[in-house]
Parts: sequence; structure tokens; C-alpha cells
Amino acid sequence: MIRSRELYPNLSVMITRVCSSSDSSGSAVMREVWNTDSSFTDHDGRWLGVHQSWGSVKAGLHNHPVHLQHRGGAPGPSWPGPRSRFQNGCVDVSVMGSQNGVSKHKKFTPYGRPSCKGERRIDMIRNTHRFTAEDKGRDEKTWFKITIPHGKMYDKRWLLTSLQNLCPIAFTPLHYTTEGDAVHFYLEDAAHASALCKLTRRVTDSKGQRVVVLMSHCSSLPFLQSELKPQDLEHLKHCMSKRFDSSQKSLNLSSIHSDPDLVSHNIEIILNRKNCMQAVIKIIQENIPEMLCLNLSNNKLYKLDDIAELVNKTPNLQSLNLSHNELKSEQELDVVKGFRLVELWLDRNPLCDHFKDQTSYISAVRERFPRLHRLDGHVLPLPICFDVEARTHIPPCKGSCFVSNEIQDLIQRFLQHYFCVYDSGDRQRLLEAYHDGACFSLSLPPINNPSRCRLKDYHKHSRNIKNLKDPSGRFRLLKRTRLTLVAFLSELPKTQHDINLINVDVNTYTSTLLVFTVSGVFKEVDDKSRDSVRAFSRVFITVPARNSGLCIVNDQLFVRNATTEEIRCAFAAPAPTLSSSPVPSISASLQEMLSAFSQKSEMNLEWSQKCLQDNAWDFHRAAQIFTELKAQGKIPEAAFIK
Repeated sequence: MIRSRELYPNLSVMITRVCSSSDSSGSAVMREVWNTDSSFTDHDGRWLGVHQSWGSVKAGLHNHPVHLQHRGGAPGPSWPGPRSRFQNGCVDVSVMGSQNGVSKHKKFTPYGRPSCKGERRIDMIRNTHRFTAEDKGRDEKTWFKITIPHGKMYDKRWLLTSLQNLCPIAFTPLHYTTEGDAVHFYLEDAAHASALCKLTRRVTDSKGQRVVVLMSHCSSLPFLQSELKPQDLEHLKHCMSKRFDSSQKSLNLSSIHSDPDLVSHNIEIILNRKNCMQAVIKIIQENIPEMLCLNLSNNKLYKLDDIAELVNKTPNLQSLNLSHNELKSEQELDVVKGFRLVELWLDRNPLCDHFKDQTSYISAVRERFPRLHRLDGHVLPLPICFDVEARTHIPPCKGSCFVSNEIQDLIQRFLQHYFCVYDSGDRQRLLEAYHDGACFSLSLPPINNPSRCRLKDYHKHSRNIKNLKDPSGRFRLLKRTRLTLVAFLSELPKTQHDINLINVDVNTYTSTLLVFTVSGVFKEVDDKSRDSVRAFSRVFITVPARNSGLCIVNDQLFVRNATTEEIRCAFAAPAPTLSSSPVPSISASLQEMLSAFSQKSEMNLEWSQKCLQDNAWDFHRAAQIFTELKAQGKIPEAAFIK
């Protein structure tokens, strides 16, 4: 076997910088190499190329290390293996074998079709040999593409600032974009790119995960590619017209890059380039917007962002063929899920290898296209769905729901008195509203950053059992007995509730139990948070009281920040006073008795009527009970507000 050293005896290795990465299959390693005189061979001595300047050399590994031939002689028996360092200290090479680079998860090929991974591996190695040979004398400008896997989860400012703080050279990122979960941007200087590549896994996010930085080179920037020339557009339009079947309203753009009409005129149409795809979309929009079928197979598409414009421009599209492309993630389908597709081809895309079985594959695709009937040419079982053709709106919320007028009157009187005392500033008077063994709990929605939360006064008391897993903490935050309960309520911020916006829903009603939910808004009137509007929902579990009222045995309060609409509507109308509450119609004689009792007791009409009703409209007995209760201090101040 003739080795490259015998063919090129004058070649020597002068490598000052090497960066490595592996592709998703683990079958190749990208080497970023600086300087000219570098000769690469695989483990069988096959020459892989000579590379100038910054560039890449891909090598098939096949579970063997990559050997670098150099002037010092071939590696001997003491060759250390996959991770090696030359004795002269010039280079540190890390080689990833298939055990580390390939997922052990068994790949699924939809409908039993052969996997194209082997074909891609062969093409990749072939392209590697061709690339290194063609690149040998290249003198065009080289750009560097920086990739941050899973970078979409990070804030752009935080990510760039974190990298810049560690990078010894100031860099200027160009065209910061996201692709799937990854983030990409470009650099034009080799030193900047090299310095940035060294920062991989040196930046740590808030979850303790290390940020990976990958680098690759490109000869031109995709976003700077100019539009096609007018004469090229005419040739493209003519080519597309021949590929359009008017009877089926079908356009076949499969392998359009190799169309003889375009090749003969030296026109390069690569649909994974934005300018080419935009030209195609423009022609479709102007000439065939009624298109029903589109075939984009065999066009090396690795993302679908560029065809997202077709969702609105071809609303009748029913069939889309994306087979034999380079789509790597099912998330790419999200940008085109606006199509009302009934037929779709995705086979021979890398994304198909990510599913463990056919069921999960169909489910993931149908999640985006619920009307789909055929996938990769196979008929699917009919979907169970409720398709609404016309645009619908969620009906507006209804008002309070009561079981009967009697219950409505009981609850409304209770709430008017309760919130009047609650907002009065002296919540100790709420003792009469609670049972001796009553319980209370407060909860908030999940909060990611408590330090920035606008509900700080409530957060430390939140008993949200979804987030609070500690049983002792749950027990501690539950307030028991009415003395503890009312003492806690007195510590909460001072409030004013908007009585006009309160809604009530009765959950349970029996002769001995009444459960109802109260929702609405309130504003805090403390100096530190004056006029801060909050929304609340409160569940009261009550039992009958001795005075024909309600006694609370359980109180659950949920507080959240009010929405923009709730803030806009809050306190738009003046709150009614207790004295303005309507008095049910009674006879003239009872009206006389009520007026006299109100004058003698100095209570308002509502409480006077309540006292008389509780004593069967016996004036003297009602006066006696009133005197006893007043002496004991059991009549709330709300009864004397007129």
C-alpha cells in the first residue's frame, strides 16, 4: 500500500490550532486546521487531503483513531489511542469513536424504509475528499459560523455578554438567528472565531448547565446572497411552468437544482438558499396561488423557515412532499403547521430516525396536521377531531350563579358585611364570622423569580401544594382556630374590594352546608403599594349561624396579579354603601316598626330589619336582644353605618 508520505514526501505538519467536533452519527470528526503543509491519512493510510488556511477535514472513523502523518515518522506501537498529543506539543487532538458519538437508542425507520444514514455517510466522505482537493488553492474570503446548541433557551443579551466577558478579543456577531433550539451567528476574523471556540463549556447558566460553542467555516454568508438576475428569474419561471400540472394543480420542484434547462443556462437554483426559495415563492404567488400539491423532495432542505410564507400565499395547499431532504428535527414542522394538509411525505429525512416506533412518528406529525390522511404514501386511520370551519370566539363569562333567590339574598348580605369589615382597617371584628376551629390557607400562582415578584407580601405565606412538597411546611402554613386566623388576616396589606365586580358561584348547598366561590379584584391602600390592583378567588365553606347568618369553617384565598382588562374595569363605578342596599317590600305596619326600631337602636335599616326578623317581628324581644348584644360588644360597627 502506498501511503501519502510516499506520494508527497515534502509535506510536513505545522499545525498551530486544532478544534474538533463530531456529527450526529459519530462517524466523522471535523478538524479545524491552521497552516498549509498538513497531510492527513486514515488508519489504512488512505490520503484524506491537504488543507490550507482555516478549514475542515472530515474523516471516517469506523471505530479507529485518525493518524496524522508528520515529519517525525509514523506512529509506532506506543501510539496512545483516541486521545493523543504530539511530543513536540504542537497539537492536541481528541477523536470521538462511535461508542461516544452514536446514540445507543435504536433508530426507527418509518414504514420499514431503509435508512439513509449509510448513504449520507458515504456522501459525506466523498464530499470530504472533493472539498479538500478543490480547496487547496482557494483564495476567497472565509467566514466563521458560531453555533450554540440549545441556545434558544437563553436571553440573547445574557448569552453574548457572558461570552464577551470571557473572550480575550472583542468580537462582533453578525446575523444572530435561531434554528430549531440552536443559535447561530457569524464572525469574519479567524482569531476572533478561535478565541470564541475556546470558551466552550466555560460559561455556566443558572441551572448549572455549561454552554457549548461550536465553530464551522463558510465561504459566503447566506443572508448576504443577492436576488436572482431578471433573466435568471425568467428562465426559472419557464422551468417551473413546465413542471406544473394544471389538471392536478400540482407543482413538482423535486431536484430542481439539476434541471437541464437551468443547468444549460448556468443558473444555480439551490432551494435551501433564501434568495432562491424567495424567488420560487414569488413566482408561485403571482402565477399559481390556487396550487394544491407541491413537491420539494431532493432539495437538501435543512429548515422550513423560508417556505413558511407559503402558508398564507397558497391557502388551498393539501399535499406537500418533503422527502429526501435534511430536516433534522420534528420542530421544523411547526413553522408550516398552518397548512391544512391531507397528504405529507417526510421519509428519508434525519428526523425520521428520532422516533422509537411508527405510532410516535404518526402522533408527532398529526399533532401538527390533524387533518392528515396519508403519510409517506400510507393511509392513516381516520382522526378523531372537531373541525370548526368558521372562526369562533370564547363566549364571555357569565355573572354570579345562585341556587335560589333565598340563597342569593343570604350570600349577598354576608359578603357585604364581611368585606365592609375586612376593608375597614380593623379586622379583629371578623372573629364573629369564623367558627372556633376554622382553617385558612393562602396560595399564589407559581413564581419563577420571587425577588421580582409584585406579591412579596403574600409569597412567604403561599401554601401552593403543587410547589410545596414538604409536609411540615404545608402544616405550618395552614392557619387553625379563629384567633390565629384573624390575627393572620390582620397582618395582610390593607385593602379595598370592588363590590361591583364580585362574582359568586354556589358549589354545594344543603340544609347544613353552603359552599361558594367568590372572585373579584381589590386594591391595596398601604403607602408602599397604594392602588396596586390584585385579583382574587376565595372559597368559603360555611354552616348556618344562630342568627340566621353564616359561620365560616374553612376559608381558601388565592391571590394573583390582575390582568390589563381587570385593571381597566376596576373601580369604574362607585361602590354601594350598606345603607343603599334595597330593603325587601314589607307591609306599611312593619315599615313603621322598622323605622321606629332603627331610630331607637341607631342601627341602619338593614340591620334593624335583620334583628326584627330574627325575633319574629317582636319589637320588645328584638329590643331586649339588641341591648344584651350591644352590652357584650357583639354588634359590629357596620350595623351603625348609615
